[in-house]
Amino acid sequence: MSSQDIPEENLPAEQDAPHGHGSVRTADEQNPFADPGLPPHEHRIQDTDERAAKRSERTVALLFTLSMLATVGFIASFVTIPVDKSVYIFPLGHISALNFALGMTLGVALFAIGAGAVHWARTLMSDEEVADERHPIEADPETRAKVHADFKQGAKESVIGRRKLIRNTMLGALTLVPLSGVVLLRDLGPLPGTKLRHTLWSKGKLLVNMNTHEPLRPSDVAVGSLTFAMPEGLEEHDEEFMTEIAKAALMIIRLEPEAIKDKRELEWSHEGIVAYSKICTHVGCPISLYEQQTHHALCPCHQSTFDLADGARVIFGPAGHALPQLRIGVNDEGYLEALGDFEEPVGPAFWERG
Repeated sequence: MSSQDIPEENLPAEQDAPHGHGSVRTADEQNPFADPGLPPHEHRIQDTDERAAKRSERTVALLFTLSMLATVGFIASFVTIPVDKSVYIFPLGHISALNFALGMTLGVALFAIGAGAVHWARTLMSDEEVADERHPIEADPETRAKVHADFKQGAKESVIGRRKLIRNTMLGALTLVPLSGVVLLRDLGPLPGTKLRHTLWSKGKLLVNMNTHEPLRPSDVAVGSLTFAMPEGLEEHDEEFMTEIAKAALMIIRLEPEAIKDKRELEWSHEGIVAYSKICTHVGCPISLYEQQTHHALCPCHQSTFDLADGARVIFGPAGHALPQLRIGVNDEGYLEALGDFEEPVGPAFWERG
């Protein structure tokens, strides 16, 4: 069949239109996939009236400034409002004043940035519709040049270079908002300082049996036995007990002096009685298992194993360091006492430890 035999309404639309952009018929029942065309562009008042554009510029700047003030308010609320203070808000009732202030100020800061950006785009940036032909996906030189040109044109149409008030307030708002997240880091807790490097042990502190709460004498520790000890003056009902016992808890083991392999361990012991931290150097679990024949201490959490006859070095498991040893002696009254604090931090996660 030749083209003469095809009804005119079924001919391809391109045959009846000029070439180039918009070279197809307007969509109708016979050509449903034809280019529908674009409606005439309607100018906004800001496009024709500079005073209206200035008003829009001031509105956007006001929103960005409001965001900055809200961020400052967020930080001020976080610092000044007590945690336990409440406020009555209808219909919510009594709620935390701090949470309410933080939520309101952060919400306003983020909303004002978004509202400012939307108002800027709708009133000052170019809104002319541009139709473009499909082009190959690969980025050929012409495409890259067009992208660069479009970017420059977009930057020009955004009026960010000419509307310096908008630019400066926007940068200020975007710079201050992240400070809200930085301030919230304070809720992770106060910095520990050197607290984790020190325990309640000091020169002259007696070793107290953790079960009987009585000071220990050398005769109270039998060969091959395992005893748990804590510093004198630390009672279970004290508020600091749970915090301090996690650092100061001791394992007391009596070994035959000739079975001790590490010379320093022998010097820091008393008649074969050695004192090691009870806190595993892997993730801080309390060690509670002891093999009398091998002198091995086993952590029940992840099976880290320490040789107490050889400086409590790690012989198995994920622990990365030996257990810290506490130097002990006997005072004039015959009780076991500490001769100082641990020389290295107890527990896990101390990469500085050598």
